[in-house]
Amino acid sequence: MYCFTCKEDFESMMTCIYRVWEAKKGSQNVRLEIEPVEQMDLLTEYVHVEVDPELAHKVVRSIRTKISAKAYYQVYLAAMSNDPGRLDDIYRFLRIGFAVGGKVTECLREESVMQIFELSRQVSNERHFFREILRFTRIDPGIYVAHMEPKGNVVALVAEHFADRMPSEDWMIIDDRRGLGVIHPKNEPFYVTKFREEEMERLCQTEQQEDLYTQMWKEFFYTIAVEKRKNPVCQRNMFPLRYRKHVTEFL
Repeated sequence: MYCFTCKEDFESMMTCIYRVWEAKKGSQNVRLEIEPVEQMDLLTEYVHVEVDPELAHKVVRSIRTKISAKAYYQVYLAAMSNDPGRLDDIYRFLRIGFAVGGKVTECLREESVMQIFELSRQVSNERHFFREILRFTRIDPGIYVAHMEPKGNVVALVAEHFADRMPSEDWMIIDDRRGLGVIHPKNEPFYVTKFREEEMERLCQTEQQEDLYTQMWKEFFYTIAVEKRKNPVCQRNMFPLRYRKHVTEFL
């Protein structure tokens, strides 16, 4: 048994899939895992794969042309999930896809296809949820900062929405769990960056700053509440506790 491993970024995953096909070990004799590998098997040979953007681009191009754009989008969303087995599921999904073409997204009886469908659905739902609940805080000199801790790596997906809604503002969206951030300069495209530990410590302090609008929003939130209609159970169902850590009205 061979186990091909790589880092969790999308280009590394696509490079890993290319190397597995290149090795020609057979699908029954290989599995793919995201690093770090928690528990190693004695009878398994582990092969670390370094990222190669050119090879990753070849895989992406092949998925788009030989399967479909829809299949590629589902693969991308699944890769952004936090499921530890997502890379192996993507590999087996693509094996079916290259055999049957664009119809692969309809082959829901296949376990790997159903798993990719479920992972992409979870990531898509989480992206949609954060579009609604993300809260920005204005800091000097006129920069808006928002914090989030999603299960999946959806920070760039969420940023696409705000790049369209706030094109003429300087803003940042920070994934505190992964130390990632999207930076959007005024009237320019946004980009994703990885923050150092000391940078994250400073950025986390931005939530402690309050301005007039923050106070007004909190007052509005509690003022419009109807005491006799409070339903904490229903509120938790509609707005789970794990999402409230960085929401202004609950801070």
